[in-house]
Amino acid sequence: MAAVDIVIIGAGPAGLAAARSAAQSGATVALVDDNPLAGGQIWRGGPQFAAHPHAQKLWTELQRMTNVQWFMQSRVVGLAGKTQLLLETPQQACKLTYRKLILATGARERLLPFPGWTLPGVTGAGGLQALVKGGYPVRGKRIVVAGSGPLLLAVATTLQQQGAQVLHILEQSGQRKLASFALQLARTPAKLRQAWQLRRQLADVPYYVDSYVLQAQGEQQLRAVQMRVAGREMRVECDYLACGYGLLPNTELAQALGCRIADGAIQVDERQQTGIENVYCAGEGTGVGGVDLALAEGHIAGAHAAGSGAPERRWLTQRRSQQAYAGRLEHAFSLRPELRHLCDPDTLVCRCEDVAYADLQAHAGWRSAKLQTRCGMGPCQGRICGGATDFLFGWKPDSVRLPISPARISSLMALDNASLAEIDGRA
Repeated sequence: MAAVDIVIIGAGPAGLAAARSAAQSGATVALVDDNPLAGGQIWRGGPQFAAHPHAQKLWTELQRMTNVQWFMQSRVVGLAGKTQLLLETPQQACKLTYRKLILATGARERLLPFPGWTLPGVTGAGGLQALVKGGYPVRGKRIVVAGSGPLLLAVATTLQQQGAQVLHILEQSGQRKLASFALQLARTPAKLRQAWQLRRQLADVPYYVDSYVLQAQGEQQLRAVQMRVAGREMRVECDYLACGYGLLPNTELAQALGCRIADGAIQVDERQQTGIENVYCAGEGTGVGGVDLALAEGHIAGAHAAGSGAPERRWLTQRRSQQAYAGRLEHAFSLRPELRHLCDPDTLVCRCEDVAYADLQAHAGWRSAKLQTRCGMGPCQGRICGGATDFLFGWKPDSVRLPISPARISSLMALDNASLAEIDGRA
């Protein structure tokens, strides 16, 4: 069993910022992440290699801090007590005790179903980007990137840099919304520069607005994409379709702890504290806002969790400006209603349990659908179909099934009977 002052779940930008802020005050800190390297999705491959101006400095400072422990390739399985987590590492399961807990669990990609979306060759936009950053070869492959949000440009740039032929970028949002958003980018000069640089690198790639995928076509493998482009239908042959409709906060651990969730995000106060005493949250879990908001929230959460006094004013200022940017981002890339009507009756919505769209239409809510069809009961525990059914039907998952992450039986056996009873009670 390990005991520290502060446990931070997630070693992306928010978690790393929280660790530095807390450790500077002398608190003992444990950083937990299920990836082999720190950095999260945005700094995948390690913050020491990221282009962001604060990434390398943040990483260098953390490496010098002897009061920071690293638990990489480790997952939180469940709650082992009031201030105790059951952790599964590659070698064993252990209990991690804390005085304060900071959730920096980030976000996942929102995937929406459409005919053919389960074909090999159809991936999440961010998912394909992560594979490519990890060495997956795409040189010479013809790829369509589709969905919504600035992530599409970043994904297309990564693919192009690795030798892929990006055929089209399809943005479902409309021209008027995007024009308004572009005009307001002047309020955040760094974001404006980034957008300009990405678009310049993709100058030879057609970028269509008011456009979205209708169908992925192929027998055993993706062969072509049927799409609506500015009101007219097009078909293009391709090898991959990278499709993502924004991000969804990861709230499962927060829900298990009893934190309040509203509008799909973990609710926090000005100190980044949740409604649960000694539990804080920073980064995309509080609402999707990008790396600069995550860094600000991380520093603020770390300072308050460590009890080191008020955080630096610059982080408060950065949080305020980036929250305003996040609001504009959400409005500009809100999903169009037509995306709710793409599914055929036999289109799978829950891929884990093979539940089709027609099977779900007869149900009034998430609980009924789970009980009658097993939607959301598979290995992903509703992380994919939950976001889809929320958009399609307005269903909100009303419980968290433990273990929070897939776990070895030996890890679950590490809990004694009293702890198991406590976990069952909280579930």
